[in-house]
Amino acid sequence: MQFAPVFHAEWLKIRTVRSLPGALLALFAATTAFSAIAGTDGTSDPDLDPLFTALSGVTLGQIAALAFGAMAVSAEYHNGALRLSLAAVPRRGRWFAAKATAIAVPVLVVSLPTALAALLVARAGLGPAASGLTPAEQIRGVVGCAVHLTLMSLFAAGLATLLRSAVATLSVLIPFLLVVSFVIGDAAGTAVEFMPDRAGQVVLYETHDGTLGPWSGLTVTALWTAAALGAGAWSLRRRDA
Repeated sequence: MQFAPVFHAEWLKIRTVRSLPGALLALFAATTAFSAIAGTDGTSDPDLDPLFTALSGVTLGQIAALAFGAMAVSAEYHNGALRLSLAAVPRRGRWFAAKATAIAVPVLVVSLPTALAALLVARAGLGPAASGLTPAEQIRGVVGCAVHLTLMSLFAAGLATLLRSAVATLSVLIPFLLVVSFVIGDAAGTAVEFMPDRAGQVVLYETHDGTLGPWSGLTVTALWTAAALGAGAWSLRRRDA
């Protein structure tokens, strides 16, 4: 079977799982709402980075992206759905590629307007504090935000394929990311910059003094994602459906 019909079938399955559109709605709502709050609260901070403040809602919005990727995969392990999928598409690598693409496309499509909306509402709250942002910086922030969210959803999808459970995947990822980003934070030194969430978020800063730059940070997140997808693909090939 060719890739296009396999992708179409996986896209139809994602559309019919009720929780998945809800996760995308949560991604939009959380990102824009928390960016709006940050835009209002950040006006009193003279040291704020206006671009990161405007897009800081992605820190919580990415949880919805993780949930989307994990649930899209874990749905295959309910009621023998994976056996039916692999009976229709015996080439497991092709099926997994189609599944990953069917996850990435809607996240990217939703993330672009989400990032733009977050930027606009936060800029309204920041007022003159955001007046120095150039069009190029804002475009980079919006596009980078969407790519980051897409990579995080695929990262979760790869781990969910390995663990065969959305609950197990999110139970590992969410505490890990929250502890690293919000509790340990900068106290962990340079190493924390290479974590998948922190590395990808460098693209959201107007200026950043760390080791990574905007695109090298996204590259690090992409490498984490590739490793997770590779582990998921290996597990899919080696284990029984």
